[in-house]
Amino acid sequence: MLYLFIAGLIVGSFLNVISLRYQPGQKLLDKKIIGGRSRCPSCHRQLVWYELIPIISFLLQLGKCRHCGRRLSLRYPLVEILSGLIFVLVPLALTKTDPFFFYEITKEKDFSGLAVISAVWIFIFVLFLLLSLIDWRHFVIPDSLSLSLAAAGLVLLFINAYYQRFGSLNGSFLRHYAAVFGLRENIWLNYLLAAALGMATLGLIVFLSRGKAMGLGDVKLVGALGLIFGWPDILMIMLLSFIIGALASIISLIFKKKKMKDMIPFGPFLALGSSLTFFFGYQIIDGYFKLFGI
Repeated sequence: MLYLFIAGLIVGSFLNVISLRYQPGQKLLDKKIIGGRSRCPSCHRQLVWYELIPIISFLLQLGKCRHCGRRLSLRYPLVEILSGLIFVLVPLALTKTDPFFFYEITKEKDFSGLAVISAVWIFIFVLFLLLSLIDWRHFVIPDSLSLSLAAAGLVLLFINAYYQRFGSLNGSFLRHYAAVFGLRENIWLNYLLAAALGMATLGLIVFLSRGKAMGLGDVKLVGALGLIFGWPDILMIMLLSFIIGALASIISLIFKKKKMKDMIPFGPFLALGSSLTFFFGYQIIDGYFKLFGI
């Protein structure tokens, strides 16, 4: 697990570079973004290798630039730590939730399959983190990120179909509660309809608000999420995203961080809703039904 966490820290440092250098309209892997040495954002002094060690360099320098003494943003270590946690917690969660085929894989001791699936989900969560950083800063979700998430969703879909673990009690992070919402007979129909319904819902909001409530980037993102999570998980993701987004907006208004006319990016809330569904989807819906004695 330590090796996974260290790998996550390194990836997190790379995500910081991409998200800070990215400008709308650029390709994410453009040479201007991933090329060149890192510099202090204040004095623009080129950093040497021991100033780029994730977490450790920040702590040793007491959160300040070694050259100009300006404070460095907490964003650097926080993103690195989040990325490290993704590499550790996602595989652990997968082996315990058994949303699709993990029971069968573990039963057959097909650990190579488990490693592949864990890698795909780690990739998905890394993209969640990157798109959240970019959307929060620029109010845009690069199409390449949504397409990459959709491709990852299709990979998972093919793997799900291969293991044939899709039934009334499987194929959802909501476990047996998914049967209440129907569409459990056909895995392809389930996931494709989840993507279509998600896009139709947010697309309608974009149309009615004339793009003021959210943008087409959010529509494309929710379509990719539908291919990743399927139905009814996409429904929970959207509900959680709207609830969390509304609470965040109210808190920002109360503390005067935002004004009524200010925009708030929705991509990070979709990513957060997806994360909550992945880790706690069953617990959330189980608690909801128990609240009403069901």
